[in-house]
Amino acid sequence: MISARDDIIGTSDYVSGRLRERLTGLTDDEYAWEPVPNCRTVRPVGEGLFRSDGPRVDDDDPREFTTLSWRLAHIIDLLTAERIADWLGIQGIPTWPDIGAPGTAADALERFGLALRHWHSVLAATTEESLVVPLGPAAGPYAEATRRAFVLHILDELIHHGAEVAMMRDLYAATGGQALR
Repeated sequence: MISARDDIIGTSDYVSGRLRERLTGLTDDEYAWEPVPNCRTVRPVGEGLFRSDGPRVDDDDPREFTTLSWRLAHIIDLLTAERIADWLGIQGIPTWPDIGAPGTAADALERFGLALRHWHSVLAATTEESLVVPLGPAAGPYAEATRRAFVLHILDELIHHGAEVAMMRDLYAATGGQALR
């Protein structure tokens, strides 16, 4: 009988593979494309280092729409966040280094592949029994949620933002890379 853990890993691998396939052929122009003015994106910050604009935290910030580069950097950050292994009680998973956001399509694709392998290694280290354990105090307001609920949340985020990345590729192709406004 297939366990819930095996179903989760299988679904994660399927979703990850589908997004990797959708990213085939990603170009630097497409990666950096800003379809509307004032996008949240990935920007150079000096000496070959790039950073994501991060989430919108101020209602006065006009940058509401996010680029494909922002979305892909967000997915990479999501899958490699230190809290994942911590909240799942996994020991021995190396911490992901903070090397900034990917500045090119090739760098993004490479890091996305590494992030997927990292995420898979975390999932593979779980057990069926461990997934029903509450997250505990480290998770703050989510302390009572199970580890399984947390894994499903991360998987939902991967699906959600992966669909946005695919939509951005479709928009870019449909507009020939021209801004929408």
